[in-house]
Amino acid sequence: MKLHYITTLAIASIFSVGITAHTYAQGQNEAGQTSISNKACAGNPCAGNPCAGNPCAGNPCAGDPCAGNPCAGKNPCAGNPCAGNPCAGATKNPPVFSRQGVAIRGADPVAYFTQSQGADAMMGTAEYQQEWKGTTWYFTSAENRDKFAANPTQYAPRYGGYCAKAMSEGNLAPVDPDAWTIYEGQLYLNYSKSVQAQWSRDIPGNIAKADRHWPDILNR
Repeated sequence: MKLHYITTLAIASIFSVGITAHTYAQGQNEAGQTSISNKACAGNPCAGNPCAGNPCAGNPCAGDPCAGNPCAGKNPCAGNPCAGNPCAGATKNPPVFSRQGVAIRGADPVAYFTQSQGADAMMGTAEYQQEWKGTTWYFTSAENRDKFAANPTQYAPRYGGYCAKAMSEGNLAPVDPDAWTIYEGQLYLNYSKSVQAQWSRDIPGNIAKADRHWPDILNR
């Protein structure tokens, strides 16, 4: 009688374990199907598509969650997860130095090219303005505004209007519109006239140094 009881318990135990194992496996399968819509992404750090939702949230273009493509061939974000994203190309720092959304503190960038070196900047007005690189630029006349609109890179200051001397040292700094220089057909601005004097001691050398930092410095 005792032997029969023990045998019955053993059979029941084995049967119970089998059911449990089957239920667990089935549950895992169902959970997998629910949490990972793309089976090819199983075990994929990008599973669930981190690019879903607001593409601009937290600037996914900076520090791409799929950088290095950890799941090549299986990654729903394969390629550029920011493709078609209005934030594509976005940087941690604005590409143009501005105050209250206005570049060069309101100075007319085109006017510098008609002035004598050392003269104070000519301030534009909201009456003549142009949008470029997400920033508003002011001008002293419709003629200057139209010149800029036709070829902004010809008139816009180098390094997005950040201080050229600071840029040569790997830093971003604001500028004084009156501390300016036209060198080889390009406009350069500096933090102040004293800083401009330092920068002017070796313009070609400082430009070469600054070029090594620009535009990657915008992502620091």
